[in-house]
Amino acid sequence: MTDRSSTSLAVALFSEVLTNDQLIRNQLTRVLPKGMEVSHFSVLNHLARAGSERSPAQLAKSFHVTRGAMTNTLSKLEWAGYVHIRPDWDDARRKQVAISPAGRKAREEALTAIAPLISDVVEELGEERVRAILPVLRGLRARLEPEG
Repeated sequence: MTDRSSTSLAVALFSEVLTNDQLIRNQLTRVLPKGMEVSHFSVLNHLARAGSERSPAQLAKSFHVTRGAMTNTLSKLEWAGYVHIRPDWDDARRKQVAISPAGRKAREEALTAIAPLISDVVEELGEERVRAILPVLRGLRARLEPEG
């Protein structure tokens, strides 16, 4: 492949990924329960799937956001009663975050709300095509994730 066509391919790839990200966020925002943002759902989903507490720093790293951005999201989730934030018993300067029963319920409501949207997308694209693209998307993420 020539350098020019390689660059064009890369630009097309990133253009599609960025456009899809924006479209997905817009569609999810429309169907999430009132007051819930995509970032809120993402954190609740992460905590529910992890099954254990996480520090704000660990969450910020997982989501590739600043600690300040994660603190803002966690403050909103705590205010809504969706997470419990407590001091770390080993180091009082640190905190630990756990999903609350209300947070689990809110996550389930969000999953129920988004399930038809995401199921329709997979059905329209076809399961085989979705399974085929997942390794490519995972490879792209692995390539772009910072080391450390």
